[in-house]
Amino acid sequence: MIDTNNPKYGLAFSKLLQIMNELREKCPWDKKQTLESLRYLTVEETYELLDALQERDFENIKKELGDVLLHLVFYAKIADEQGQFDMADVIDALCDKLIRRHPHIYGSVEAKDSETVVKNWEAIKLAEKGNVGEKSVLDGVPKTMPALVKAIRLQEKARGVGFDWTDKRQVWLKVEEEMAEFKEKYDINFSELPPSDEAEAEFGDLLFSLINYARFININPENALERTNKKFIKRFRYMERAAQKEGKVLTDMSLDEMEAYWQEAKNE
Repeated sequence: MIDTNNPKYGLAFSKLLQIMNELREKCPWDKKQTLESLRYLTVEETYELLDALQERDFENIKKELGDVLLHLVFYAKIADEQGQFDMADVIDALCDKLIRRHPHIYGSVEAKDSETVVKNWEAIKLAEKGNVGEKSVLDGVPKTMPALVKAIRLQEKARGVGFDWTDKRQVWLKVEEEMAEFKEKYDINFSELPPSDEAEAEFGDLLFSLINYARFININPENALERTNKKFIKRFRYMERAAQKEGKVLTDMSLDEMEAYWQEAKNE
């Protein structure tokens, strides 16, 4: 448990805020940054953090958390300069939201499992929106989020209000149904025929149902796919090195020759 009475946390955060003030005042690069210029750098830093988390590399996790925290402080500093809000406002708003959305901790509501917590969270979130334009449970999912991660979040959001399958067998039947519909739109026996928009749509439905099934059996499809990506990279690089040792170039080799190296990589 974090010792909230330990002064080191306040001192460390105050030091960071002071450094941010000095950088905005004295550093030519930091002085010219805007909310827009930092946006894509923040995306990059976030992915670097995700890489470290995937590897469970705690030294790198610490470093990347610092980089992400720097960006949060940076945005708050720019907003403060424009008279909008400061870092204290950000933290206060977050604390208020956490207390408000955990009535089972800070109120009289009972929640004995995580499913109830999620449903309460979504109900409170919808109530907070009131008559403002953003009324849908799904509106909180960023439009620019990568499609696979977005599918996971959409399904989780829908589950939060009770719109979900009750049994994983039902979900697998849906996977088989979507597979049949895709095969109907795109016959693999006629590979020279270009896939149609309908086939693409059906393939999207198939992917969505597979992601849904993964969620039901407690597999994170994003993590699963990334593991496969890394496995493919490792084996492909082995194949490249093995060919190079024998003075060969992949582009000059037959598929059978490359397959032999690939099997070696799998055995390794």
